[in-house]
Amino acid sequence: MSNTIKNTQNMTLVLGGTGKTGRRVVERLRARGVPVRIGSRSAELPFEWQDQTSWAPVLQDVASVYITYYPDLAVPGAANTIRAFVDQAVQSGVHRLVLLSGRGEEEAQHCERIVQDAGVEWTILRASWFSQNFSEAFMRDLVLGGEVALPAGDVREPFIDAGDIADVAVAALTESGHAGQLYELTGPRLLTFTEAVREIAQATDREIAYAPITQEAFASALTEQDVPADFVALLSYLFNEVLDGRNAHLTDGVQRALGRAPRDFTDYVRDANAAGAWQ
Repeated sequence: MSNTIKNTQNMTLVLGGTGKTGRRVVERLRARGVPVRIGSRSAELPFEWQDQTSWAPVLQDVASVYITYYPDLAVPGAANTIRAFVDQAVQSGVHRLVLLSGRGEEEAQHCERIVQDAGVEWTILRASWFSQNFSEAFMRDLVLGGEVALPAGDVREPFIDAGDIADVAVAALTESGHAGQLYELTGPRLLTFTEAVREIAQATDREIAYAPITQEAFASALTEQDVPADFVALLSYLFNEVLDGRNAHLTDGVQRALGRAPRDFTDYVRDANAAGAWQ
Protein backbone atom coordinates (compact mmCIF):
# COMPACT_ATOMS: atom_id res chain seq x y z
CA MET A 1 0.00 0.00 0.00
CA SER A 2 1.32 3.44 -0.88
CA ASN A 3 2.05 5.91 1.87
CA THR A 4 0.25 9.25 1.82
CA ILE A 5 2.27 12.28 2.94
CA LYS A 6 1.87 12.97 6.67
CA ASN A 7 2.96 16.45 7.72
CA THR A 8 1.69 19.35 9.76
CA GLN A 9 2.01 21.29 6.55
CA ASN A 10 -0.27 19.03 4.53
CA MET A 11 -1.72 21.39 1.95
CA THR A 12 -1.09 20.66 -1.73
CA LEU A 13 -0.85 23.71 -3.97
CA VAL A 14 -1.91 23.19 -7.57
CA LEU A 15 -0.62 25.99 -9.78
CA GLY A 16 -2.75 26.42 -12.87
CA GLY A 17 -5.50 24.69 -10.91
CA THR A 18 -8.16 25.66 -13.43
CA GLY A 19 -6.18 24.53 -16.49
CA LYS A 20 -6.29 21.33 -18.55
CA THR A 21 -4.22 19.23 -16.16
CA GLY A 22 -4.53 21.36 -13.04
CA ARG A 23 -8.29 21.09 -12.64
CA ARG A 24 -8.07 17.33 -13.10
CA VAL A 25 -5.37 17.15 -10.44
CA VAL A 26 -7.56 19.19 -8.08
CA GLU A 27 -10.56 16.91 -8.66
CA ARG A 28 -8.50 13.78 -7.97
CA LEU A 29 -6.83 15.18 -4.88
CA ARG A 30 -10.15 16.27 -3.40
CA ALA A 31 -11.59 12.82 -4.12
CA ARG A 32 -8.74 11.41 -2.00
CA GLY A 33 -9.48 13.85 0.80
CA VAL A 34 -6.23 15.77 0.31
CA PRO A 35 -6.38 19.46 1.33
CA VAL A 36 -5.94 21.47 -1.88
CA ARG A 37 -5.25 25.09 -2.66
CA ILE A 38 -5.75 26.34 -6.22
CA GLY A 39 -3.12 28.70 -7.55
CA SER A 40 -4.66 30.96 -10.19
CA ARG A 41 -5.56 34.59 -10.78
CA SER A 42 -9.22 33.89 -9.97
CA ALA A 43 -8.58 31.88 -6.80
CA GLU A 44 -9.52 32.99 -3.30
CA LEU A 45 -5.84 33.71 -2.77
CA PRO A 46 -4.87 35.07 -6.22
CA PHE A 47 -1.63 33.76 -7.71
CA GLU A 48 0.23 35.32 -10.61
CA TRP A 49 3.57 34.19 -11.95
CA GLN A 50 4.61 37.75 -12.76
CA ASP A 51 3.66 39.11 -9.31
CA GLN A 52 6.01 37.66 -6.72
CA THR A 53 4.12 39.36 -3.91
CA SER A 54 1.28 36.89 -4.57
CA TRP A 55 3.45 33.83 -3.89
CA ALA A 56 3.88 33.89 -0.10
CA PRO A 57 0.16 33.72 0.81
CA VAL A 58 -0.51 30.70 -1.41
CA LEU A 59 2.60 28.89 -0.12
CA GLN A 60 1.58 29.14 3.54
CA ASP A 61 1.11 25.67 5.12
CA VAL A 62 1.91 23.97 1.79
CA ALA A 63 3.82 20.67 1.74
CA SER A 64 3.62 19.80 -1.97
CA VAL A 65 3.29 21.80 -5.17
CA TYR A 66 2.17 20.84 -8.66
CA ILE A 67 3.89 23.35 -10.92
CA THR A 68 2.47 24.28 -14.30
CA TYR A 69 3.89 27.43 -15.84
CA TYR A 70 1.82 29.69 -18.09
CA PRO A 71 2.10 30.04 -20.98
CA ASP A 72 4.99 27.58 -21.33
CA LEU A 73 8.38 26.77 -19.82
CA ALA A 74 9.95 27.56 -23.19
CA VAL A 75 9.14 31.28 -23.11
CA PRO A 76 11.90 33.81 -22.35
CA GLY A 77 12.34 34.43 -18.64
CA ALA A 78 10.57 31.26 -17.52
CA ALA A 79 13.67 29.72 -15.96
CA ASN A 80 14.37 32.80 -13.82
CA THR A 81 10.79 32.86 -12.60
CA ILE A 82 10.79 29.14 -11.84
CA ARG A 83 14.06 29.49 -9.92
CA ALA A 84 12.68 32.35 -7.81
CA PHE A 85 9.46 30.47 -7.07
CA VAL A 86 11.20 27.20 -6.20
CA ASP A 87 13.59 29.01 -3.85
CA GLN A 88 10.68 30.68 -2.07
CA ALA A 89 8.68 27.45 -1.93
CA VAL A 90 11.54 25.53 -0.31
CA GLN A 91 12.17 28.35 2.18
CA SER A 92 8.48 28.27 3.15
CA GLY A 93 8.60 24.56 3.96
CA VAL A 94 7.55 22.81 0.75
CA HIS A 95 9.23 19.41 0.56
CA ARG A 96 7.80 17.92 -2.62
CA LEU A 97 7.70 19.46 -6.11
CA VAL A 98 6.06 17.97 -9.20
CA LEU A 99 6.79 19.86 -12.42
CA LEU A 100 4.84 19.57 -15.66
CA SER A 101 7.36 19.96 -18.47
CA GLY A 102 7.30 19.72 -22.25
CA ARG A 103 8.71 16.82 -24.20
CA GLY A 104 11.46 17.79 -26.62
CA GLU A 105 11.80 21.36 -25.31
CA GLU A 106 15.41 22.19 -24.45
CA GLU A 107 14.33 25.39 -22.72
CA ALA A 108 11.95 23.46 -20.47
CA GLN A 109 14.78 21.17 -19.43
CA HIS A 110 16.55 24.16 -17.84
CA CYS A 111 13.51 24.51 -15.57
CA GLU A 112 13.57 20.77 -14.86
CA ARG A 113 17.13 21.07 -13.59
CA ILE A 114 16.17 23.92 -11.29
CA VAL A 115 13.54 21.72 -9.65
CA GLN A 116 15.91 18.75 -9.52
CA ASP A 117 18.55 20.86 -7.75
CA ALA A 118 16.15 22.37 -5.19
CA GLY A 119 17.15 20.03 -2.37
CA VAL A 120 13.66 18.56 -1.86
CA GLU A 121 11.76 15.62 -3.32
CA TRP A 122 10.98 16.15 -6.99
CA THR A 123 9.21 14.45 -9.87
CA ILE A 124 9.30 15.62 -13.49
CA LEU A 125 6.38 14.95 -15.85
CA ARG A 126 7.69 15.51 -19.37
CA ALA A 127 4.56 15.33 -21.50
CA SER A 128 3.87 15.09 -25.22
CA TRP A 129 1.05 17.03 -26.94
CA PHE A 130 -2.24 16.85 -25.04
CA SER A 131 -5.14 15.11 -26.75
CA GLN A 132 -7.30 17.81 -25.12
CA ASN A 133 -5.70 20.48 -27.31
CA PHE A 134 -8.33 19.44 -29.85
CA SER A 135 -11.22 20.06 -27.46
CA GLU A 136 -10.12 22.48 -24.75
CA ALA A 137 -7.66 24.78 -26.49
CA PHE A 138 -7.29 26.87 -29.62
CA MET A 139 -7.61 23.87 -31.94
CA ARG A 140 -11.21 23.34 -30.81
CA ASP A 141 -12.27 26.37 -32.87
CA LEU A 142 -10.49 24.91 -35.88
CA VAL A 143 -12.28 21.59 -35.41
CA LEU A 144 -15.64 23.36 -35.16
CA GLY A 145 -14.79 25.35 -38.28
CA GLY A 146 -14.30 22.15 -40.27
CA GLU A 147 -10.63 22.71 -41.16
CA VAL A 148 -7.69 22.18 -38.85
CA ALA A 149 -5.01 24.20 -40.64
CA LEU A 150 -1.67 23.78 -38.91
CA PRO A 151 2.04 23.73 -39.87
CA ALA A 152 2.55 20.17 -38.62
CA GLY A 153 3.01 18.36 -41.93
CA ASP A 154 2.87 14.59 -41.56
CA VAL A 155 4.80 14.41 -38.29
CA ARG A 156 3.61 11.64 -35.98
CA GLU A 157 2.85 12.55 -32.37
CA PRO A 158 2.00 10.28 -29.39
CA PHE A 159 -0.86 12.41 -28.04
CA ILE A 160 -1.27 12.03 -24.25
CA ASP A 161 -4.57 12.28 -22.41
CA ALA A 162 -4.62 15.05 -19.78
CA GLY A 163 -6.31 12.61 -17.44
CA ASP A 164 -3.26 10.37 -17.55
CA ILE A 165 -1.01 13.31 -16.73
CA ALA A 166 -3.25 14.17 -13.78
CA ASP A 167 -3.19 10.58 -12.52
CA VAL A 168 0.61 10.54 -12.59
CA ALA A 169 0.78 13.98 -10.93
CA VAL A 170 -1.53 12.90 -8.10
CA ALA A 171 0.48 9.72 -7.53
CA ALA A 172 3.69 11.77 -7.38
CA LEU A 173 2.13 14.32 -5.01
CA THR A 174 0.60 11.86 -2.56
CA GLU A 175 2.47 8.54 -2.71
CA SER A 176 5.96 7.28 -2.04
CA GLY A 177 8.14 5.83 -4.78
CA HIS A 178 8.00 8.69 -7.27
CA ALA A 179 10.63 11.04 -5.83
CA GLY A 180 13.60 11.50 -8.14
CA GLN A 181 11.72 10.14 -11.14
CA LEU A 182 11.50 11.73 -14.57
CA TYR A 183 8.42 10.33 -16.30
CA GLU A 184 8.27 10.95 -20.04
CA LEU A 185 4.56 10.70 -20.77
CA THR A 186 3.13 9.68 -24.14
CA GLY A 187 0.02 7.99 -25.39
CA PRO A 188 0.18 4.38 -26.62
CA ARG A 189 0.11 5.21 -30.34
CA LEU A 190 1.72 7.56 -32.86
CA LEU A 191 -0.70 9.60 -34.96
CA THR A 192 -0.32 12.23 -37.63
CA PHE A 193 -2.57 15.26 -37.33
CA THR A 194 -4.42 13.97 -40.40
CA GLU A 195 -5.18 10.71 -38.61
CA ALA A 196 -6.15 12.46 -35.38
CA VAL A 197 -8.55 14.83 -37.13
CA ARG A 198 -10.01 11.93 -39.11
CA GLU A 199 -10.87 10.13 -35.87
CA ILE A 200 -12.63 13.23 -34.55
CA ALA A 201 -14.55 13.62 -37.82
CA GLN A 202 -15.70 10.01 -37.71
CA ALA A 203 -16.78 10.20 -34.07
CA THR A 204 -18.67 13.47 -34.53
CA ASP A 205 -20.06 12.58 -37.97
CA ARG A 206 -18.88 15.94 -39.27
CA GLU A 207 -16.79 16.97 -42.24
CA ILE A 208 -13.47 18.00 -40.72
CA ALA A 209 -10.19 18.01 -42.59
CA TYR A 210 -6.59 18.60 -41.67
CA ALA A 211 -4.85 21.13 -43.92
CA PRO A 212 -1.06 21.47 -43.70
CA ILE A 213 0.04 25.08 -44.05
CA THR A 214 3.33 26.98 -43.83
CA GLN A 215 4.65 28.54 -40.65
CA GLU A 216 4.23 31.95 -42.23
CA ALA A 217 0.57 31.36 -43.11
CA PHE A 218 -0.09 30.02 -39.61
CA ALA A 219 1.47 33.01 -37.87
CA SER A 220 -0.34 35.40 -40.19
CA ALA A 221 -3.71 33.76 -39.51
CA LEU A 222 -3.17 33.98 -35.76
CA THR A 223 -2.17 37.63 -36.00
CA GLU A 224 -5.29 38.42 -38.04
CA GLN A 225 -7.35 36.85 -35.24
CA ASP A 226 -5.72 39.27 -32.77
CA VAL A 227 -3.83 36.53 -30.97
CA PRO A 228 -1.18 38.21 -28.77
CA ALA A 229 2.27 38.35 -30.36
CA ASP A 230 3.96 36.40 -27.54
CA PHE A 231 1.46 33.56 -27.90
CA VAL A 232 1.94 33.55 -31.68
CA ALA A 233 5.68 33.24 -31.09
CA LEU A 234 5.15 30.37 -28.65
CA LEU A 235 2.88 28.40 -30.99
CA SER A 236 5.26 29.01 -33.88
CA TYR A 237 8.12 27.67 -31.75
CA LEU A 238 6.16 24.57 -30.75
CA PHE A 239 5.17 23.73 -34.32
CA ASN A 240 8.49 24.65 -35.89
CA GLU A 241 10.92 23.28 -33.31
CA VAL A 242 9.16 20.64 -31.22
CA LEU A 243 7.01 19.08 -33.94
CA ASP A 244 9.99 18.20 -36.12
CA GLY A 245 9.89 14.45 -35.53
CA ARG A 246 12.07 14.46 -32.42
CA ASN A 247 9.14 13.12 -30.36
CA ALA A 248 7.91 10.54 -32.86
CA HIS A 249 8.45 7.61 -30.53
CA LEU A 250 6.64 6.08 -27.57
CA THR A 251 7.76 5.92 -23.94
CA ASP A 252 6.70 3.88 -20.91
CA GLY A 253 6.26 6.76 -18.45
CA VAL A 254 2.59 6.15 -17.69
CA GLN A 255 3.19 2.41 -17.29
CA ARG A 256 6.11 2.98 -14.92
CA ALA A 257 4.24 5.53 -12.82
CA LEU A 258 0.80 3.91 -12.66
CA GLY A 259 1.29 0.26 -13.58
CA ARG A 260 -1.13 0.56 -16.51
CA ALA A 261 -1.12 1.58 -20.14
CA PRO A 262 -1.99 5.15 -21.16
CA ARG A 263 -5.40 5.92 -22.65
CA ASP A 264 -5.67 5.69 -26.41
CA PHE A 265 -6.62 8.70 -28.54
CA THR A 266 -9.75 6.87 -29.70
CA ASP A 267 -10.95 6.64 -26.10
CA TYR A 268 -10.32 10.35 -25.61
CA VAL A 269 -12.28 11.23 -28.76
CA ARG A 270 -15.21 9.03 -27.77
CA ASP A 271 -15.45 10.50 -24.27
CA ALA A 272 -14.89 14.10 -25.36
CA ASN A 273 -17.59 13.79 -27.99
CA ALA A 274 -20.01 12.21 -25.52
CA ALA A 275 -19.36 15.11 -23.16
CA GLY A 276 -20.30 17.62 -25.89
CA ALA A 277 -16.81 18.96 -26.53
CA TRP A 278 -17.53 19.69 -30.19
CA GLN A 279 -21.15 20.74 -30.03
